[in-house]
Amino acid sequence: MDKKIVIKIGSSIFAPKGKIDNKVINNIVKNIVALEEKGKKIVLVSSGAIVSGIIALGHKKRLGDIHSLQAYASLGQVILMNLYAQKFKAYKKMCAQVLLTWDDFEDRERYLNARYTIEKLLKLGIIPIINENDTVSNEEIKFGDNDKLSALVSNLISAQLLLILSDVEGLLREDELVRLVDKIDDKIMNLAKREDSIFTTGGMVTKLEAARIATKAGVKVVIADGRMKNVISKVMQGRGVGSLFLPHKTPQKAKKRWIAFSKKVKGRIFLDDGAKEAVLNKGKSILSCGITKVEGYFFKKDAVEVLDVAGNVLGCGLVEYGSLELIDVKNKRFKREILHRDNFVKKEA
Repeated sequence: MDKKIVIKIGSSIFAPKGKIDNKVINNIVKNIVALEEKGKKIVLVSSGAIVSGIIALGHKKRLGDIHSLQAYASLGQVILMNLYAQKFKAYKKMCAQVLLTWDDFEDRERYLNARYTIEKLLKLGIIPIINENDTVSNEEIKFGDNDKLSALVSNLISAQLLLILSDVEGLLREDELVRLVDKIDDKIMNLAKREDSIFTTGGMVTKLEAARIATKAGVKVVIADGRMKNVISKVMQGRGVGSLFLPHKTPQKAKKRWIAFSKKVKGRIFLDDGAKEAVLNKGKSILSCGITKVEGYFFKKDAVEVLDVAGNVLGCGLVEYGSLELIDVKNKRFKREILHRDNFVKKEA
C-alpha cells in the first residue's frame, strides 16, 4: 500500500492563464485531507510563487531577468503559503513551508537534514509544502522546474507514489492516452514535447524526465489532469486515471541513489580496458593505475562521470582526489584508490 505520497502541482493547475484557480485548489486540498485521514503521509510540491507575485503586482508580462524572477518569488511565496494555510485550516490541518535548492541535495549533510525535517513534519501530522527557493536560486543551483524537484523529493523520503498533476490527462500517443509505461526509453521520450509560456515551463518532457528519476528510485509515478474533480482519490482507487509509470523492481541503495540523482557531475575520468573490466564485472574500486585521462575541474568527494577509452559512459561516482591531485597521482603511477566501489553507480544497460 502507498504510505508516503508526493503530489506535485504545476503553475498551469495552480493559476491557469495567470489567474489563481481556487476551485481546483479547494478540490486538491480536500482530497489530500481525505488521504491523511486514511493514514497516508502527503508531501506537496507546489509551483505558483512566481505567478502569484506577478498577479499581485498586476503585471501582464513576466520579466525574464533573474532579479525580477527572484522578486516575484519573494512576494509570491508569502501569498502562496497564506493561501494553502487558509485552505488547510478549514479542515483543521496545518501545513509548513520547505524551500530547497540544488545545494540542499548535493551536500550530504544538508540532504539528510532536509529528509529528517520533512519526516518530522509528517510525524507531527503537518503537511510539508515544498518549492524551489527561487528567491536565492540562480542558474548554477536551480532545478529548472518543480517536476524534477518532486522526483528528487520522492527519492529523498523514499515515497511509494509520485503524482504529477498537470493540465493534460497524461502522456499521449497520437491523441490517445498511454495508460501504462513499464520503461521510459527513447520511444517514450519522443512522445513528449517541451512547452514554455509566460507562467509555466517544461511541459511533458520535464515530467517524463522526473518520472525516469522517480521510477529508478523505486517510486511509482502517475501523470494526471489536476483539473479533474477528485483526481487524487480516483488515482488512489486505481480507476485508470492518467498515465502510470511502473517503478524499477530492484532500485539502488539509498546512498547510491543520492549519488546518481542529486550530485552534479563536475568532471570525467577515463579507464583502460583492464580497469573497465574490474569495475563493471568484478565489483572492484577504481585505482589510479587504471585511469588514462582526466577532464574537468573538481574536488575530493565531487561526482565525476566514468568512461572507457572509447568514450562510452560506464557510470558515475564520488572521487577521493581532486582533479589536480589526481593528474599528479596518475602521472606518478601510484596504486591509489581513486573511487571506492561503494561510491560508484553503474550506468543501466
